[in-house]
Formats: sequence, C-alpha cells, structure tokens
Amino acid sequence: MRSVWYVAYGSNLSARRLNYYVRGGNPPGATRVYPGFRDSTAPRARRGMVLPGSVYFAWESRVWTGGVAFYAQQPVDGWPRGAAGCGYLLSEGQFADLVAQEMYRAPGSVPEVDLDVVRRDGVVRLGEGRYETLVYVGDVDGVPALTFTASWEPSRVELRKPSGRYLGMMSSGLRESHGWTDEQIHAYLVELPGIRGMWDSEELRAVSHLARDSGAE
Repeated sequence: MRSVWYVAYGSNLSARRLNYYVRGGNPPGATRVYPGFRDSTAPRARRGMVLPGSVYFAWESRVWTGGVAFYAQQPVDGWPRGAAGCGYLLSEGQFADLVAQEMYRAPGSVPEVDLDVVRRDGVVRLGEGRYETLVYVGDVDGVPALTFTASWEPSRVELRKPSGRYLGMMSSGLRESHGWTDEQIHAYLVELPGIRGMWDSEELRAVSHLARDSGAE
C-alpha cells in the first residue's frame, strides 16, 4: 500500500489530538467520539512543514464552539503567506479513514484517494462541505503530501474567532512540530485572519503560556 503525507495546520498539529483520529476516543472537553482508523498503527514519521498559502479561521465548530482553521491555497490580498503545518506519514487507507472522520462518516465509507489524480489535478473535491477538498502541496522524499480544506472561496467567507481551547491545541502542536517558542507562536497566530483584530494580543499570548504550563503538548 502506498504512503501519503497528511499535512495538518489546525488542531491536528498536535500529535496528541491526531491520536484520537488514529485510535479513537473522546477528547477532553469535546462532545464527539471518534471511531479511529481501521489500522490504528501510529504514523510512521512526523515532521514540521510550511505550506505556501494561508491559514484562516471560519465556520462554527460544534466540537470547539468557535471558528476553526482552514487553508487558503490562494490567499486573499493582505493575508500572511506561509502556513505552518505538521506532516504525518500515513498509509492510503489511514488517510481515507482520516478524511472520512473529518466528513463525519465512518472509516471505510470513503474510497481511498487516487493519489495520481490528486497529483495531476492539484485539487480534488469530494464534496461541498468543510474539509472535503483535497489539496496536493508537493512531494516530500518522493511521497505526495496532501491537506484538506473547504470548497468555498475564502474571500467570501465570514471570518470567525476561534476559541482559546482550539488555539491552545494549535500552540502545543506548533511547539511540538516546529520547536517554536511562545513568542514565535504568538507572532504567527496574531496575524492570522480570524485572530487579527478579534483576539486581544495579550490574551492570545497567555493561551500559549497556559498550553505549555498545563503540559498540553
């Protein structure tokens, strides 16, 4: 079975958070129970990556009670470029089960992604909902790297302030995957659409400190 890099840029920057997709379970403070992968083997590798587009926050999450991160391959003018991500090396089947759970479907209900088609076309829509659009972001060590986002046009979406809990998970993941300090995390997050102008800078700074001090990573 072929391999694929899944590149996370939101809460799944944290390996602890991704593990609920892999092994299943109910994350602390969340209302949703994840069924887990049919093959619950841990990702074979993990590494920090940077995508050329932008991260922004929109929608209203029932799990996080606030906006969540999406990826804009073609950012709106004025948005910062350079989306910090974490790549997880999965099998094709595991990636399909990840996509299924993001689509609120059961593992095994979504056909395995044709990696050659995604490589060729760059973008493949599985549906119109959130996280149902696959984006090819290049090869890493000869293995295709994919992420997913929404099908909507970023410039037409209402930005939505993310919760402190969500940003705390992202902060932990940025520290894990990129080795960033609190100041580097703050400098990255504070400029993202959905945070800029919606979060007080000092309150945002405290989120990263709390995530570190609580041992969230």
